[in-house]
Amino acid sequence: MQFGWLEVLQILGAVGVFIYGMKLMSDSVQRAAGSEFRNTIKYITQNKWLGLVIGAGITGFIQSSSATTVMTVSFVNAGLFTAYESVGLIIGANIGTTITGWIVSLLGFKVNLSDYAVPIFAIAVPLMFISKGKTKYWGEFLVGLAIIFLGLSFLRSSVPAFSDDVLLFDWLKSFTNSGIYSRLFFVLIGALVTVIVQSSSVAMAFTLTMCAQGWLPIEIAASMILGENIGTTSTAMFASVIANREAKIAARIHFYFNLLGASVMVIILPYFLPWLSSFLAFMLGTEDIYKNPLDMTIGLSAFHTAFNLINGLILIHFPGWLTRLASFKVGSHDGPIKSSKFITNADLMPEMTSIQVHSEIRKFGFLIENMFTYFTSIINITDEKKQEKLIKKIQQSEDITDQFHNEITQHITEMSGFPLTSKTSMMFKTSLQICNELELIGDVFRRSSTALHKKIEDKVFFLPEQRENINTYAQQIQEAIKTMNLQLQSLDYKNENKFTAIRLKKESKRITSTLKQKHVERLGNADYNLKSAMIYIQLIQNLELVSEHIYNVTEIITTLDVKE
Repeated sequence: MQFGWLEVLQILGAVGVFIYGMKLMSDSVQRAAGSEFRNTIKYITQNKWLGLVIGAGITGFIQSSSATTVMTVSFVNAGLFTAYESVGLIIGANIGTTITGWIVSLLGFKVNLSDYAVPIFAIAVPLMFISKGKTKYWGEFLVGLAIIFLGLSFLRSSVPAFSDDVLLFDWLKSFTNSGIYSRLFFVLIGALVTVIVQSSSVAMAFTLTMCAQGWLPIEIAASMILGENIGTTSTAMFASVIANREAKIAARIHFYFNLLGASVMVIILPYFLPWLSSFLAFMLGTEDIYKNPLDMTIGLSAFHTAFNLINGLILIHFPGWLTRLASFKVGSHDGPIKSSKFITNADLMPEMTSIQVHSEIRKFGFLIENMFTYFTSIINITDEKKQEKLIKKIQQSEDITDQFHNEITQHITEMSGFPLTSKTSMMFKTSLQICNELELIGDVFRRSSTALHKKIEDKVFFLPEQRENINTYAQQIQEAIKTMNLQLQSLDYKNENKFTAIRLKKESKRITSTLKQKHVERLGNADYNLKSAMIYIQLIQNLELVSEHIYNVTEIITTLDVKE
């Protein structure tokens, strides 16, 4: 058998078909189960063992540890939980991803998967044309599964048997007989292959195919699998480059988890594999996994699962230690509220990134609350230097509100290019509207700070009754802001505070009407300074605008009552 560029392209094409199938299946299941995944996230921080189970379940379901780990890093970046709390989820993702190896070893080499792909297409394609509910996404999921089957079948037929062209792979022998050095070399090869294809599942399928065709001895293949475990951490590491401190730590936890486990296993591999061979012979009736190529693939799948399971069950007892190790030389996270860089990745669908959007809007609300606090402090202190500092803080905060608005808008615009469920589409739409209202509140506080700065420059002072009126109105606005932020806390924007918002809006209108009337009545009185009166009424009108925008947020939130 001649092995040239055509054969190389056939192998690459088979790998490409497999990757596309994995991608389609992962994307469609995330869209189909997007809200369930979002709701599941709420329970991750409750217990590290629960996080492990959830991480394994999600990864096994969507067949992508990269998607799960990038999702985890993005949620840590969004502030939904800490790096410490993500340990269980990360470990679970590593366990869940071992399912791919079992699918390949149990089905890929013992049955003709292409025979099953066509019937799956027959079922899946009609489902894709049903637009009602989630049926379309499950149809896409089945199409992805059928394409995976085709990819595995193509890969198996494209990779030549070792006996067909011995000279082609003679060079491998020079790297396989140097003990620990050979194992370390192939750990590196496995890591590099996974970084290139950005999928440990694809690298695992290719490794198993090479073993089934007799290219690799089991120790070398197992070493490559250890490297693939390390290489798959690159996706989350790349994603965390633009992330905050906690997210960087979470990505490094994933890396150190695999690096530490692989470092130990590569040493004990010559002792672990014979034990595993005996165990599989007793439990499954396999032959010697060192000699039988097909049983070798089962042995490698078992090795992949056993390694991640043992490594996980040991290291999950040391989440604090893992977090401290991953925190080494990562900068401080202290500082004022600021917008986060959105983590986007080909494996992270809009259904998942909507959680990031929600977190940013929640932070946006807290920033507005801080600006309001600065505003009321300026009204009630007399030290001009302190007033000027607070005015500067309002102006700096308003700059950050512009940043929030721009980045959220840009991110939602980018995500809108993906296929969206009705719930996610509505959530993005309402998020943009809420973001616009919050940005307008920031603008109002900036205009108020400018008026207050003018007041200080002109040495103008409020009358006691004016200060008291502003404070009275401010108390009502403070309650409205807190009510708004309570609404923004809920992951699904549940409308539990609508009636409070309606009552506060009515109260705001009553207060505004009363204060404006009193203001008009006092105009022309000798003790009623016109300059202070103009600034005073401007602030009252600004507070009225704040109240209107807050109520608009409440109205927008109520529109999210849609079914997926």
